[in-house]
Amino acid sequence: MNARLIRRFATGRAVLLGAVLALALPDAAYANSVSVTVKTPGATSGPASANSEISTHADCSSGLISGGGINQAIGTGSSVNGNHVNGTSPSSDGTTEYTGSTGVVGTDVTHWLGLGGSGGQVNASFATTPYAICITSNLITHTQVVMNKANTPTAAATTGLVTATCPANTRLLGGGARTTPGNTGSLKTIATFPTFNNSAHAFGAKAAADGETNPDSWSAVGWDSGANGADYTYAYAICSGSGIGGTTVKVRHTEVSGPTTASTGQTATAGCGQGDGNLVSGGAAISGGSVTTTNFTGPASGGDHLNGSFPSTSGGAAVGNGTTTAAYWTASAHTGGQSSPGTYTDAWALCADDGV
Repeated sequence: MNARLIRRFATGRAVLLGAVLALALPDAAYANSVSVTVKTPGATSGPASANSEISTHADCSSGLISGGGINQAIGTGSSVNGNHVNGTSPSSDGTTEYTGSTGVVGTDVTHWLGLGGSGGQVNASFATTPYAICITSNLITHTQVVMNKANTPTAAATTGLVTATCPANTRLLGGGARTTPGNTGSLKTIATFPTFNNSAHAFGAKAAADGETNPDSWSAVGWDSGANGADYTYAYAICSGSGIGGTTVKVRHTEVSGPTTASTGQTATAGCGQGDGNLVSGGAAISGGSVTTTNFTGPASGGDHLNGSFPSTSGGAAVGNGTTTAAYWTASAHTGGQSSPGTYTDAWALCADDGV
């Protein structure tokens, strides 16, 4: 090959490479367009009286809700067992709850509720902090809330599990849970987690396992040491709009033993790893263990409960308002006044890849 042909060949390769880059760069910029911000107003004090409830909310000033969380302060002394999670769930306006008809109940939601309940004892340190996970994306420009509910649990210290499933051709981004009535001190939410509406996951009774991708459903579990037939449990799935099949949502899950001693707590933390994408939501449970391989079972004691399900650092500390780098999710669980052998704490992180 003479010198002129070599120069022409080199020039042709450069032009071709430039054309490839011109096509690839816009796609790369598009793929990395997602951003996630945690919003929280801080703590709201209470409940201040036995067998009561407080409601507080976090709001997205921009973007849409992909999920949310709650964290509670319980103080010290014998009353620490009294504060518990009643709900962590989406809202249309920061006050109104989705508790009516089931199915798709809301679109493009920007508010998240934290609902804290008390048992028979309270102290001045009780407080609830809500968290909203706010996303902006070129692909996820709309979201929808799917709600399902059931009159459950109906017997003392039995699980009341409900599952909400996203519409076809959408992606599950997160979810929430709620139990009512809020003035029943023994009723609480003990689990809120991603799952699948298929036989392998017992149609929501088995949670999504670490490393699984694209769960399509969200389950909630109610728990009451003295159920009287009036309890309701609500599950909320936060789903994308349709037509984003290229997006991958990966599940990260951690399960740790405890709490097993009366009036003590335990935490578990799961996080998004390199290549998993951005943290878009998470879940939590206090359980009988092995929640990804067996149907969900409740903890050993009727007084066991959650005190938190929230975005965190790798060490389990809740992140602050405006955080844009949260990559972990922490579950905070607590026993009641009795020991609880064989009880476990579970945390889930949902991570959306850069295709979002």
